[in-house]
Amino acid sequence: MPPEEEKNKKKKVNYSTAWAEAKKIIWNARWRLLLGSILMLISRLAGMVLPASMKTVGDQVFTNHNYGLLKWVALAIGISTLVQGVTSFMLSQILGVAAQRAITEMRKGVQAHIERLPISYFDSTQSGQLISRIMNDAEGIRNLVGTGLGQILGSIVTATIAIGVLFYINWRLTSATLIVLAVFGGALLYAFRVLRPVFRERGKITAEVTGRLGESLGGIRIVKAYTAEKREELSFARGAHRLFRNVAKTVTGVSAISSFSSVIIGAIAVVMIFIGGNAVQAETMTLGDFLMYISFTFLLAMPIIELTSIGTQLTEALAGLDRIREIMQMTSEDEEDSSREPLSEVKGTIDFENVFFEYEKDVPVLKGISFHAEAGSTTALVGSSGSGKSTILSLVLNFIQPTSGTILVDGHDLQKVRLRDYRRHLGVVLQDNFLFDGSILDNIRFSNPEANLDEIKEMCRVANADEFIEKFPNGYDTIVGERGVKLSGGQRQRIAIARALLADPRILILDEATSSLDSESEALIQEGLNNLRKGRTTFVIAHRLSTIRSADQILVVEAGEIRERGTHNELIALDGRYKQLYDKQYRFEQNLFVNPGEDFTGKQEALAQTKL
Repeated sequence: MPPEEEKNKKKKVNYSTAWAEAKKIIWNARWRLLLGSILMLISRLAGMVLPASMKTVGDQVFTNHNYGLLKWVALAIGISTLVQGVTSFMLSQILGVAAQRAITEMRKGVQAHIERLPISYFDSTQSGQLISRIMNDAEGIRNLVGTGLGQILGSIVTATIAIGVLFYINWRLTSATLIVLAVFGGALLYAFRVLRPVFRERGKITAEVTGRLGESLGGIRIVKAYTAEKREELSFARGAHRLFRNVAKTVTGVSAISSFSSVIIGAIAVVMIFIGGNAVQAETMTLGDFLMYISFTFLLAMPIIELTSIGTQLTEALAGLDRIREIMQMTSEDEEDSSREPLSEVKGTIDFENVFFEYEKDVPVLKGISFHAEAGSTTALVGSSGSGKSTILSLVLNFIQPTSGTILVDGHDLQKVRLRDYRRHLGVVLQDNFLFDGSILDNIRFSNPEANLDEIKEMCRVANADEFIEKFPNGYDTIVGERGVKLSGGQRQRIAIARALLADPRILILDEATSSLDSESEALIQEGLNNLRKGRTTFVIAHRLSTIRSADQILVVEAGEIRERGTHNELIALDGRYKQLYDKQYRFEQNLFVNPGEDFTGKQEALAQTKL
């Protein structure tokens, strides 16, 4: 099968595992479901008063002219209707609340599990798809612990009693009716088998469309800058039409089932009138029996129609549970933490021992990396773009794990210590500074929720963030917008630095931490960063010499290997790759100052190639 065809092939729902998940949900809500089932039975039994009274009305009231019974029949019907109304309201409260609670718990569980999945999963999955999994797929379980199962039970009880009464009144007529219903049941099973994969596909399409829409809205500035609105419009339209075609299939299928149900009811009516009418004429049935039979036949038909609707809903719910199950079965980062050794204290000594890493099989990114970073020291990583510097930092953060080799923290194998214990001692300022849509205060406090305002202000002073924060009318309560869009790149970066400072980490990761700062701002915070690095193990990727010079060791990484190592002066004296990079950047920076009026476009491109 071609790859594209294989990709587009609809994946079947694994109903056995989906039902296993459903049983857990049902068990957790068992007491509410039990009470709801009792109320449902009371409601259905009360609903039988009206059809049962037809015999009395036909035989006693109209045939025997006993009109005094009418008021008692009317009273019985009125009381039964009131009981039905009360029980229906109680059902909506009891089972409705149970359904919403189950949905909430499911969403919480899925969100908590997704948050703990490896970084590699997020790198290959759109955030919009994950949001759809959390919010939309869980919605279907309302039919498992809501009124869905109660309706099934009520419909089965109602249908069973109705069939018993019908057989009692006229077994021949009932046998003919059941033959027609059996045909309907077979068609129903076939229809559900056809619709199940379509319902599952709907969830997948919805997730993809939501994911792409989220990307488009999140990157709206890029979209507008390149006048790509029409392209995004077409992209969304294609997804929306895929969803439309899927929904159209399900609507057509459900409509066909409903229409066939109407035909079946009509067929039952024909059988009933023909056979029942002849029975009344032959006086083997009374008028009251015939009226009662008609009423109970419709009482039998209604549960069958309900089962059609409920079956569709349960199919959709199980499809959603199957998609959720796929995610919940994925191994989380900290799944084995309970069996790993605790790490209560971290000094910060890091050792890489012959570490290899590859994102794709047989395509190595790191090749036998080995180095020692003493606790409290600063290690700078330099090299060309794509050489593996950021991959080394990801390994230090334990976002990814080595294909082979060992990473040690204070002599402990990083893969054998508790992940959460280790990460409590980390502080990061990444190249892409993510800020949440909230206040500046909330974003800085994210790394240490217990910090007070004075501590936060001190960290902002060290990061040179206080000077612009205090100029805002709302100061630290200023809302930064989604991803910090209301702040400049340099302001976002300084807030990220303050956030890392507030964590008081033993191991500090600075990935181009000053890349968005102008020379003046960088000079202002450089002393603060130098003070911050004291007593902390720091890993730095930076292209500006002021940061590189002061490092305890510099690792020159090229093509996934460490080509040179040493201090700044040692590497300059070595006259190798580092000296080459240094000279190119130094000459370029000198040229910028000597000829400040020249076009910078080509020079900026050249600088990107000579960054340390």
